[in-house]
Amino acid sequence: MSFRFSPPDFYSSSNDFDTQAQTTFDNFNSSVKWAVAGSVVSGVVVMIAIVAIVYAVIDCLKKTGAAIPSYTQLPTIEKTHKASNSFPSSKIEVIIPPDSTVQGSKVEFATMERFLSNINKEKPIRFSPEQLDEVTWNYSIILGSGAFGVVYKGELSNGEHVAVKVINSLDMQMEEQIKAEISTIGRTYHVNLVRLYGFCFHRDKRALVYEYVENGSLNRYLFGSQNRDIALEKLHEIAIGTAKGIAYLHEECQQRIIHYDIKPENVLLDMKMEPKVADFGLAKLSNRESNVAVNTHFRGTRGYAAPEMWKPHPVTKKCDVYSFGILLFEIVGRRRHFDCNYSESQQWFPKWTWDMFENNELSVMLSLCGIEERDKEKAERMLKVALWCVQYLPDDRPLMSTVVKMLEGEIEISPPPPPFQNLVSNKPNLTPEGSTGGSDTTTSWQTESSGVSGSKTNNNAFQIEKPT
Repeated sequence: MSFRFSPPDFYSSSNDFDTQAQTTFDNFNSSVKWAVAGSVVSGVVVMIAIVAIVYAVIDCLKKTGAAIPSYTQLPTIEKTHKASNSFPSSKIEVIIPPDSTVQGSKVEFATMERFLSNINKEKPIRFSPEQLDEVTWNYSIILGSGAFGVVYKGELSNGEHVAVKVINSLDMQMEEQIKAEISTIGRTYHVNLVRLYGFCFHRDKRALVYEYVENGSLNRYLFGSQNRDIALEKLHEIAIGTAKGIAYLHEECQQRIIHYDIKPENVLLDMKMEPKVADFGLAKLSNRESNVAVNTHFRGTRGYAAPEMWKPHPVTKKCDVYSFGILLFEIVGRRRHFDCNYSESQQWFPKWTWDMFENNELSVMLSLCGIEERDKEKAERMLKVALWCVQYLPDDRPLMSTVVKMLEGEIEISPPPPPFQNLVSNKPNLTPEGSTGGSDTTTSWQTESSGVSGSKTNNNAFQIEKPT
């Protein structure tokens, strides 16, 4: 018997083990790869989500910032540059103290100063006497003078020319006029209103700083040697611009402003001959809910003032409409509304106009006034508007916005009713009421107003100004 010894199949077992190990390792390696790949993908998704959220937050902040008024936003260099070009008053800089730039609460102080600086661009600046000395070159160029004081030419640090009205009188009445200017025109901005840049209210000096209007007042182009240097078409544009400025005061301001002193001397003309209503020393604010103000004493200029302004009765914005009507008569006639150098029937231009209108002879009157045929339609329209404006009863006068539309031809002008039926006599009393010599004198018309039962009461209703 023979035995054959067969050794264990170590090699075969080893090979099987290696194969199993390799398979296990491959499976593990594959799992790791998938895990890594999954982690990478998850990370990318998370990053994209974070970026999307950040962009959404930024976009939201931008939209929120856009909704904030510009004057509450912190100015950038670009914004500040644009603002300085748009608003002349922004050239007056508010100086931020040096210590406001340090860390902590002082940074907040600097932010508030910038905020206040932006707000200051929208309102008059208060000048010191020393600043006015510099602005006016020590008051070396006089533009004009009057009972109130002297007007000097000046220049701001940015090169903007200004007119500085220095008030001589320091009485209470003059203080009230300064307050009226600052409280009314100081809160308005319109292309047909003169701009108030600032003021000085100091025990030694009180002044108002206006934009400089190059061509002076309309007065010189109507009654001076230059009264034929300007075409009627341009005068028509000046009338419309003036009406727009007054309409803005009456109907568009947050608080209604009554000017009380509309006349050619208070209509200034810039380099392009665009009109700007000026001199708000008699102006008064009134609540928009209230349509009347009590006239405790006479306001305005005789001859331009509405009849109700001579009485202790409530007055409304319609008193400015009356004054504008007198101004329209003077623009068409290029003469004072009352001039004793003419024949008796022509001395008071508004009454002469009504007489000629009643007789269908306006064209004849316009020829006598030197109006050319091509301009007669515009001139006749202006006279009809003027007749509506000077109606005796305030309620019969149109709103200034309606006046603008009538002058522009947007609406037809119906025939005006008689505006002077309140006159007792067509002949004025030529006894002067006032000083003589170089100053203005006035004559009065006696008027009558109807009572409740048809009784009549005489009233000294309005004054007619004679030329100087």
